[in-house]
Amino acid sequence: MNPVVVGISGASGSALAQGTVDELLRREVPTVVVCSNAARLVWQQEMGVSFNHHLSQWQEHPHFTFHSINELLAPIASGTYPTRGMVVVPCSMNGVASMAHGLANNLLFRAADVCLKERRPLVLVPRETPLHSVHLENLLTLARMGAVILPPAPAFYLKPQNIDDIVRFMVSRVLVALGVDAAMPADLQYRGTED
Repeated sequence: MNPVVVGISGASGSALAQGTVDELLRREVPTVVVCSNAARLVWQQEMGVSFNHHLSQWQEHPHFTFHSINELLAPIASGTYPTRGMVVVPCSMNGVASMAHGLANNLLFRAADVCLKERRPLVLVPRETPLHSVHLENLLTLARMGAVILPPAPAFYLKPQNIDDIVRFMVSRVLVALGVDAAMPADLQYRGTED
């Protein structure tokens, strides 16, 4: 089975990244992670533990691979290395701008560029609000290039009770967008009003 690439950039939303990697590994999906230096700082601030703490746990899983942000010779930097696609979660506006303009000066952006040029799924979970016109134009450029723009918008109609409920919903949306799942789990699907 080809791996899913998870890029973690320096935006708020480390819990979304952790939830995505955890769920992929729980399902025995080969998972390749690349994390920016800024993301490591945000991770420490938001999660209360270092990124390396979670990294050491993930590295115990046989289907997990990690590459340094500057490891430009990593397999995921080449279009000849087959993957199922990539998610950048969370995705900073710096990352959005770099990807929209073909700037691939680190492994995260290069791996995303590979997905775009090879027409593989690229899912972006942008974390910024409000958005100004340059943010919106860059996101539109990426959408026109084939990326799926998946803002972390909670499904309030499901009445989430805590952050974990929101993270689970968003991770499920990511897995559907990547084609890992065909549909949302039954308990996360909209059922409409019941009379």
